[in-house]
Amino acid sequence: MTHDPGLASWLQLTLTPGLGAAALRGLLKHFGLPSEILSRRRSELAGLIPAGALEGLDSSAVQDAVSKALHWVEQPGHSIVTFADDGYPRSLLEITDPPPLLYAVGRAELLQRPGLAIVGSRNASAQGERNAESFAQALSEAGLTIVSGLAAGVDAAAHRGGLAGAGSTIAVLGTGVDVVYPRRNAELAQTIATRGLLLSEFALGSGPLAHNFPRRNRLISGLANGCLVVEAALASGSLITARAAADQGREVFAIPGSIHSPLSKGCHALIKSGAKLVESAADVLSELNGFRQSGYASTTADEARDTQGEASLLTHMGHDPVDIDALCLRAGMSAEQVSSELLRLELDGRVAALPGGLYQRLEKGQR
Repeated sequence: MTHDPGLASWLQLTLTPGLGAAALRGLLKHFGLPSEILSRRRSELAGLIPAGALEGLDSSAVQDAVSKALHWVEQPGHSIVTFADDGYPRSLLEITDPPPLLYAVGRAELLQRPGLAIVGSRNASAQGERNAESFAQALSEAGLTIVSGLAAGVDAAAHRGGLAGAGSTIAVLGTGVDVVYPRRNAELAQTIATRGLLLSEFALGSGPLAHNFPRRNRLISGLANGCLVVEAALASGSLITARAAADQGREVFAIPGSIHSPLSKGCHALIKSGAKLVESAADVLSELNGFRQSGYASTTADEARDTQGEASLLTHMGHDPVDIDALCLRAGMSAEQVSSELLRLELDGRVAALPGGLYQRLEKGQR
């Protein structure tokens, strides 16, 4: 079986333990392509890479890992993208620590399209997940590819929304691209592999090591034109992604929430530090300079939800002030469900909270 010697050289260098991306970039700058690096006497490389990495460079373990990756990339839908490939995402070349190589499953052409990162809490509220999915769908329908990390909560909801629109979605993994974590998202990962893109800089078989997840966050933001934080506590990986986005010169957006919710505090902190407060998908699109909307008229997140029947509570409100108990009776919903939906509608500018525990529907002209 004949393999691409160029790709094999890239794999040999990236799969050598102890040879990090920074050291590899130094070798590439000094010698040129990986094949040129590997053709040098090992004594020439000694001062440029750690001794342990030099010792492992030609080891049988590395050669076995290379063979495994070359076999993997021959499978339908699999690809490996390197610095030297035209398909390497240009947006990642702008960040300070771009990965020399990416493993991909699915539609690799999505790497060349404008994107928006949507991130948030793994323990998101039901409202937070609805917001993430509806924003993602509206923005995907506008032509943006939704980028997130396949985590539970907001990430998974964002991917579902992205898949529902033309822009689709990219899941950037903190594991090898052949490892699904968390397992509860296995079905979603399979759908993304078919209709979107799974992406990882980590070697095949890499498990869910804790330090890999903050590292992959720079790729989530780096692949996108901007980053939207839906729900996040103050000590949150989502804030790491938002900071990475700001450092990379990307726009940062945040959805506000209740002042009493711990999951709103991260978003509020971002807004205080300069992130743009957004209430609709249109708010995001208006800030993304250079992005041309495709097939997007005036669809906002609340209108997208209306089409799915999620704003049915409005039909039970009428136009006069009403309390939660009355709405529970009219809509056949629990007090918790009604309260959650009212909060969403209030944040979307569809409902106003009045004194005495009353709520009133707002028409578009009143917002």
